[in-house]
Order: sequence, then structure tokens, then C-alpha cells
Amino acid sequence: MCRTGQGPEKPDGDEAAPDAQFTALLEDSAEELYESAPCGYLSTLMDGTIAKINATLLTWLGRERDDVVGRMRFADLLTVGGKLYHETHFAPLLRMQGEINGIALEIKASDGSRMPVLVSSRVKSSSDGDPILIRTSVFDARDRRAYETELLRSRKAAEEARGQAEADRARLQEALAVLQQSLLPTALPDLPGLEAASSYHTASPDQLGGDFYDLFPLDGSRSAFFLGDVCGKGPQAAAVTSLTRYTLRAAALHDDDPIAALTTLNTVLHERYSSGDPRFCTAIFGILEPNDSGTVSVHLAAGGHPPALVLRADGHADFLPTPGGLLVGILPAPHFTPAQATLHPGDTLLLYTDGLTEARTGPDRELFGDEALRTFAAGLAPVGAHELIEGLIGLLTSFGNGLDDDTALLALGVPTHPTPRVND
Repeated sequence: MCRTGQGPEKPDGDEAAPDAQFTALLEDSAEELYESAPCGYLSTLMDGTIAKINATLLTWLGRERDDVVGRMRFADLLTVGGKLYHETHFAPLLRMQGEINGIALEIKASDGSRMPVLVSSRVKSSSDGDPILIRTSVFDARDRRAYETELLRSRKAAEEARGQAEADRARLQEALAVLQQSLLPTALPDLPGLEAASSYHTASPDQLGGDFYDLFPLDGSRSAFFLGDVCGKGPQAAAVTSLTRYTLRAAALHDDDPIAALTTLNTVLHERYSSGDPRFCTAIFGILEPNDSGTVSVHLAAGGHPPALVLRADGHADFLPTPGGLLVGILPAPHFTPAQATLHPGDTLLLYTDGLTEARTGPDRELFGDEALRTFAAGLAPVGAHELIEGLIGLLTSFGNGLDDDTALLALGVPTHPTPRVND
């Protein structure tokens, strides 16, 4: 408040400076603001003839005002593609709507260079509602174009990298599949009086599994089989799998007693891996010996492996217990458990790895388990080896994402009408 008899206080020098700057801004004429605006402005007649254009747009075009006003149309400022778009889309929409905003076009300068812009136009009408001119604003979109170009380049690079990664993964999967097959028998042999079938279900095509199996003849009548699971995955597990297969084959030719074969394998694994990264496996090894009565005697031993399952011709299914057998390769002198069984015509022996019984099922992802397997197999019995494997393949497929581990299957059966044996 002013004191009585005194006028208002005058601002000091520091306060007067901002006021002077603000006043200077107010002194800018509308024409100067139009000409020096940070965007281009132009007004055209309804046929597109340019009637007015600001200095900013003329600078972008590299043209003089006299060369443009009254001599050129708005479409003449555009590239060939821009002219086509203007005639087919821009102009018709503007006539219908009276306004159009943010259209990406390119203007062509006098030297032939191009400049990306965003164009907005509005039709001005007379008091009678008749259109009389078009007002257009043109915004520099070079930074936006550079950003879009970089974005597209990055996207293309990412797509190429993803495609390369997918191709590399496909090649890796193909190589792993070939290597995995090399660890398994190419085909099971035809053995007199026996029916054999097998399957290997890979949980992930990106990893080498450690499951293995084999079936091979020993002499004129007897044959040997084995199935197991090496601890771990990847190249190290594959190396152990290869060593295990060839060791068991060689051991069977030297001494076909199942416990002796597993003991030899245990010695090899323990001596080779006990000092460094320990490697071990579960395994079941057996001998098949056809009898003159048409039955087949089975002598087997297991080391830490799930029990074999016997499906009888009368529809029953029971496990062949091998309790107490230790993992192969863990201890220098382990205990392995023997077992015996006789397969009659129509009976089938099933060997499997724990990927089958440890599959997760249902909303609570509970383990499938041994009893569920026995019940499932009993529902198929009586069944031959091939039909049993087909049924189990369907079961494995039904697990979907619940199957976390590879699964090897080997079924050995005595046909209902076995092939007659030829005596030597």
C-alpha cells in the first residue's frame, strides 16, 4: 500500500529487466510471428494454388516467394508419391471433413532433396458457408523420421538376430537328435520266440538325455538286454551313456551273469569318475532264455533302478521287485539285487526309466507314480510288446508339460503263437 501523498513505488533495475523483455515480445507483429514461426504455413485456393506462404517453409523449399505464390500448387511441393497420395486420399478427405491432421508426407526442395513433414489442413469458409481457402501447417518431421528409421533398423536387426538364433537352435537340435540316436540301437534284433519294441521320448530337444537301452543276442538261443538312466544331462551324460552301453555289452560277452555285468560297469564308472566329477547311473540288466515249452526264462539284476513290470496274458500286471540295489558307480563294492521270472505266451516284460513315473499330472502336478503305471498297464493287458509301447507313447504325450525328464521304454514279450525254435 502507498503512503498518503505518495505515488506507487518504481521498480528497481533488476525488476525492470524482465518487464522490458516481456514488452519486447508483445511488440512482435503478427506478420513477423507468421513468417518466422518454427513450422511452415501456407494458404491455398480451393484448387490448391498457393496464395500465401511463410518464410520458414520457403527456406525449407529453397525457393523465392515470387516463384511460388500464384505459380505453384500445394501438390507441386510434394514428391511423386506424395502427389499421388494427395490426389487420392488427402484432398478428398479434406473436402469431405473440412479438416485433416498429422498426415506424413515428403516435400521436395528446389535442389531435389526431400524432407519428411507432418501436414495438417483446414478449410476456411465464408459467412455463407462456402469454402474459400485452405490453411495448411507443415511441421518438420526429420527427427521423427530419423527415430522411425532407427527403430525400423533396430527391429530388423532384432528380427534377423532372432531368425539366426532360431536357425542356430534348429541346427543344434538336429545335431543333438543325431547324437542322441547314436547312443541308442538303430533297430532291435529279431529274436526267435520273442517280440521286442522300444521308444525314447525326449523331454527337451535342446538337451542330450542320459537314458539308454539295448537288446542283443548272446548265442544261438539266449539274448541280453539292459536299460538305465545316467545322472545328469548334456555332453558329459552322453559320454557316460556311451561308456555304459559298450561296457555292458562287453561284460555280457565275458560273463553273462546279470550281477557280474553290473559289477563290471560299477568298477569302470567308479574308477574313472570317483576322483573328479562323480558320475553314476541306474541300470537293469537281464538274460532271456527261451525254453522248449514255449516260455522264456528271465534272469535279471538291478542297481537303483525302478522295478520291471510284468503284464500277464490273464490281464494282471505286477512288478518284479529288485529291492536294495544300489546306484551303479557310487561305491567300490555295491550290492545288486537279482530277480527271476518266467514269461508265458501272451506275457510281456516292461522296462522303463523314471521319466515315466515321475511325470507331473493334474492341476496339483502330482507324481504319476508306480501304482498309476501298474493300473494303466493292467488296463491294456493282455497286450503284445508293440501295442504296449504304443499305449505308453500316448500316455507320455498326454502328460504335456508335466513330462520333465526323458523316458526310455523297452518291452519284451512272448507271442501267443511263438515262432518255433530250430534246434542246432
